[in-house]
Amino acid sequence: MIKNKLQHFSHLVDKGKTCIVLVGPTAIGKTALGIEIAQHFNTQIISADSRQCYKELNIGVAKPSLLQLDTIPHHFINSHSIHEDINAGIFEAYALQKAEEIFATNNIAVMVGGTGLYVKTFCEGIDNIPTIPTQLRDEIIEKYNVHGIEWLQIEIKKTDPQFYMQGEIQNPQRLMRALEVVKFTGKSIIEFRKQQKKQRDFNIVKIGLELPREELYNKINNRVDVMIEQGLAAEVEKLIPFKNLNALQTVGYTELFNYFENKISLPRAIELVKQNTRHYAKRQLTWFKKDAEIIWEKSLY
Repeated sequence: MIKNKLQHFSHLVDKGKTCIVLVGPTAIGKTALGIEIAQHFNTQIISADSRQCYKELNIGVAKPSLLQLDTIPHHFINSHSIHEDINAGIFEAYALQKAEEIFATNNIAVMVGGTGLYVKTFCEGIDNIPTIPTQLRDEIIEKYNVHGIEWLQIEIKKTDPQFYMQGEIQNPQRLMRALEVVKFTGKSIIEFRKQQKKQRDFNIVKIGLELPREELYNKINNRVDVMIEQGLAAEVEKLIPFKNLNALQTVGYTELFNYFENKISLPRAIELVKQNTRHYAKRQLTWFKKDAEIIWEKSLY
């Protein structure tokens, strides 16, 4: 079955430099299939995951295993620290450089990930959003930690109604990014996204993985249970001193920070990790389904 799918992918690849971009929601099986594709073409993988790049985060971001990382060279995994400010612009420059290096010896490169903005940036370019002062970013993160996502939604509704109507208002990372941009520039982040699409000097083939919703949600719930068994709580506990960093404003960590602060019980924290991961997967699918260039396949993993 896998061999048939890989042969199918081979027919999609044009002659010349081509990047196969494998996307889909969390827990769908992108990592395993990405490795199969990379092995088939004897090439390397560029990760498009905004959290797996942090070397301090492991269990909670579902990184490829050490065996998988040894099987195929991966880029943008364990490449940065949580103390660095990583964004889509930085990813674009990093990923394009790695793609160029791969294309020097191989006509095929593989990108695997579920961070839609990073994928879009790699494929189409990104707008030149000014650098946001660290103080402003820290203030917004601190207020979010105190007042929660409801505060972010209220602030965005007041200051950037355009994003409130069109953006991901259930995603705290996107809300904080939109809020810092509008507060610093006076313009909606939507305005910065209207630039002309850049043309890359290589072909791009986009493959999306999907499953029936109930099947995907079961996979997500099971994955969270495995993460807990692997020691996610202990990983999060060690990161408490850094809980206000932007890199840690993410599902799987914020819920357990609340547990360690005695705000909720451990079973409730685990329940919320599952719930918020399911919500995240739904947002990922909504984002990717808007891209008409994606060829959708049922996940085999």
